[in-house]
Amino acid sequence: MALPGSLRRQPANRGLVSHCTHHHIVVFLLTFFSYSLLHASRKTFSNVKVSISSQWTPSCLNSTAPELRPYELWNSSHLFPNEEEATLFLGTLDTIFLFSYAVGLFVSGIVGDRLNLRWVLSFGMCSSALVVFSFGTLTEWLHFYNKWFYCCLWVVNGLLQSTGWPCVVAVMGNWFGKAGRGFVFGLWSACASVGNILGAFLASCVLKYGYECAFLVTASVQFAGGVIVFFGLLTSPKEVGLPELGADEDVVVEEDANRPLMGSDDADDDDRNYSVQATDTDNQPKAIGFFQACCLPGVVLYSLAYACLKLVNYSFFFWLPFYLSNNFGWKEAEADQLSIWYDVGGIIGGTIQGLISDVLQKRAPVLAISLLFAVGSLFGYSRSPNSKPINAVIMAITGFFIGGPSNMISSAISADLGRQDLVKGSSEALATVTGIVDGTGSIGAAVGQYLVSLIQENLDWMWVFYFFILMTSSTILFISPLIVREIRLLLHERRLRLLAE
Repeated sequence: MALPGSLRRQPANRGLVSHCTHHHIVVFLLTFFSYSLLHASRKTFSNVKVSISSQWTPSCLNSTAPELRPYELWNSSHLFPNEEEATLFLGTLDTIFLFSYAVGLFVSGIVGDRLNLRWVLSFGMCSSALVVFSFGTLTEWLHFYNKWFYCCLWVVNGLLQSTGWPCVVAVMGNWFGKAGRGFVFGLWSACASVGNILGAFLASCVLKYGYECAFLVTASVQFAGGVIVFFGLLTSPKEVGLPELGADEDVVVEEDANRPLMGSDDADDDDRNYSVQATDTDNQPKAIGFFQACCLPGVVLYSLAYACLKLVNYSFFFWLPFYLSNNFGWKEAEADQLSIWYDVGGIIGGTIQGLISDVLQKRAPVLAISLLFAVGSLFGYSRSPNSKPINAVIMAITGFFIGGPSNMISSAISADLGRQDLVKGSSEALATVTGIVDGTGSIGAAVGQYLVSLIQENLDWMWVFYFFILMTSSTILFISPLIVREIRLLLHERRLRLLAE
């Protein structure tokens, strides 16, 4: 008995390999490293929090203050009377950045679907680099310290950096179809973790010369990357005369591979194997509206789930080096280097879990299993002994089960949501849907960063980890309807295959 078209398993990477050109490789690398550089500049701020806190605290209350700096200068430039208030303000800056970043994502997604993605991305990278330079380097060179000025700069930086993720996901969605999307996007979404590693490495190398040098180096590299993106990035295959995704109707495997995961399983095969993007460049579909995108199946649930998960993931991103230095008394540079292992775990987790979801052709069950293990790994990491090797191992495991699902939702699943049947082949939905998912996630992360600093100040770090466990469990709760639905589909497919044999 022949299986229905929706249940036939196709080789996930076959269509991908046969249609891969050097343009695909260039697009993969340029989008990968452009977002890596954006994340590197963010990571610099989290890696130098101890140094910044020392600079903003008077020397008489701060044992880490440089002894060579004149006492008068310290007491004329300090912003806070003690280190606790400086730490709380650093958490406030994280919250300000993420709130502005979240608002910017909703706008940037819509703008990216209506303007040239290359222009928007390169503008955001270069402008953000200038803001980061002004925040961390120029103010220190001029010995200008002002809380409101720092807040304003970080609001602008969040808005500018928000142009990155919707644009790069949309460009990748234009070049890579559903064939192996989980694996390709899982590997590609390691760009954030690679950026974290790059930022930590650059900061630790030049931190001995002052935290302003760390901001200077990362801002310079990011600005150069924005220039390269402007002159080198191709936003879609049509710019070099290649067919759009789904245009090759003679290849049955490719037609089935480009059918979105998020499509309705009750529809006829003929209704679902449409072109992802129209080949007639004179009759391009209009960009989807914001509220239309919100109403697409799965968008709201995954957005709410990502709000909880990104809160946890970004708390590690912003606070892990500070936690290691504050809780274990390790040197700041050593804490920066050790925090890399969380990102290493996230890279491996996103790639492996994406590959597994390709084989199953279902995302939600893979996420659920990983997040269940994440709860256990968080509990274990909260009780890590004062040993760097043991801490690094548990940290990598935690990154595997938290960073992996976070990468999947923000990349492969966002692309699935933006390519589903109700979009009717419009690629102009990708940036908008990605902006909604990541924007909602950033709102949750923004609230979380302030809560982390508040919980840590009034209770202790153990309660922070309990808070992380609660948020991870909430992530599973939000996607539970999708988990149940996809597990039922898997069982149904298995029964049909047994009958066919």
